[in-house]
Amino acid sequence: MSNTNSTIVSKVWAFCQTLRDDGVGYGDYLEQLTYLLFLKMAHEYSLPPHNRNLNIPTNLNWESLLNKSGEELEVHYTKMLRELGQSKGILGQIFTKSQNKIQDPAKLFKLIKMIDAENWVMMGVKDKGDIYEGLLEKNAEDTKSGAGQYFTPRPLIKAMVTCLNPQPMKTIGDPACGTGGFFLAAYDHLTEQNLDKEQKQFLKYHTFRGNEIVASTRRLALMNLFLHNIGDIDSDNFISPNDSLVADNGDRFDYILANPPFGKKSSMTITNEAGEQEKDDLTYSRQDFWVTTSNKQLNFVQHIRTQLKEDGKAAVVLPDNVLFEGGAGETVRKKLLETTNLHTILRLPTGIFYANGVKANVLFFDGKPASKEVQTKEIWVYDYRTNIHHTLKKNPLKYSDLQEFLDLYLEGNTAKRKETFSETNPEGRWRKFSYDEVIARDKTSLDITWLKDKSLADLDNLPDPDELAEEIVENIEAGLESFRAIIASFKN
Repeated sequence: MSNTNSTIVSKVWAFCQTLRDDGVGYGDYLEQLTYLLFLKMAHEYSLPPHNRNLNIPTNLNWESLLNKSGEELEVHYTKMLRELGQSKGILGQIFTKSQNKIQDPAKLFKLIKMIDAENWVMMGVKDKGDIYEGLLEKNAEDTKSGAGQYFTPRPLIKAMVTCLNPQPMKTIGDPACGTGGFFLAAYDHLTEQNLDKEQKQFLKYHTFRGNEIVASTRRLALMNLFLHNIGDIDSDNFISPNDSLVADNGDRFDYILANPPFGKKSSMTITNEAGEQEKDDLTYSRQDFWVTTSNKQLNFVQHIRTQLKEDGKAAVVLPDNVLFEGGAGETVRKKLLETTNLHTILRLPTGIFYANGVKANVLFFDGKPASKEVQTKEIWVYDYRTNIHHTLKKNPLKYSDLQEFLDLYLEGNTAKRKETFSETNPEGRWRKFSYDEVIARDKTSLDITWLKDKSLADLDNLPDPDELAEEIVENIEAGLESFRAIIASFKN
């Protein structure tokens, strides 16, 4: 990063801290930065040599902000956000439900001047992307905002992309894309290859498609992709606001990378006859689904399988309950084993997600043509949970932590894999299970572990007290989530 761009980064971050003193959180700052950056870059694109007409009314464009201050600026900015939110295309998507969260006109004026001082179109893609991604991560760390549920740890995303090894001229989907982390990692992976002009054009305009139903999160995703050079300032078809689970829209992908939302139930809020708000469970009745259920993670598994091409590859983050619960869960697991090649499971440790109490796994499976024969022959499990201790602050997950798994995964060469587990090495974390072994397990459970937890047996090597405390909190919160699920099932 150049010294000039480093200075810009410092300014953006410093102003964020200034606004936080006024009670403006990272999420609100991110939104205001998104609105203003989009308008400034639209203005830059309207000038030579670009000379593009982006249909932003003159009274609502970037220049209309520059000659105002004080109350006049605040009133105009508020009106601008409201009216741009009624626009069509990406304008309307960026400004949907937008509000002014900077109540001090002097600070709003200063932020506008700071953004106006730079030529953002000419700035390096990586520098712009680093600024925005950094703010997204800080926002995820702010537990009060709840944004952590939309932010998958970037080292995990990079590892999943490395395993799938996406190739040029192929499509990549994410039915619950959050702020676009999987797309950006795949984009970085592909740009490291020596792409020709046609491949670059395909990567920019045709590779990525996703869904995000939360308007504020979708806004961040659109801007995140745009700042990373995916699409154009007037492209708005990369991320749909529609609920991907409602119907099969016909899209089929070569690769699917996803971390569906945490929480078992799909629901919508309704107002009853007494005027009180209630949550009503959503079930998706689709003929292409194996089973009808209100468990949204099971529905995402079924949906992803539908969208995966016959020769496609998927890597999906899923909580433990998908691996062991009975009923619909067992049906989905059996069908997944029968119709795809579910070849790898990565068991993840606690303490790596911003949403607390999460015990999750990554399932890797390949699409297969329709056949009467079971497509999964054997499942390889890498246990990176037992006796592993991570915390978000003191010991966050790093890409290098997954290096052994990446070395053993051997993308495209599963026949050459070798177990590290054996009778002489019972602590080996990489182990193979046949389809017959798995199908014989109670409820066809994929929640497979064989390592002994040393935390109670080896008192001399306990983690630091703060790490232990965080792990205890994680376990308690995971338990509470299970109890909530049980209570919810009683109410149904």
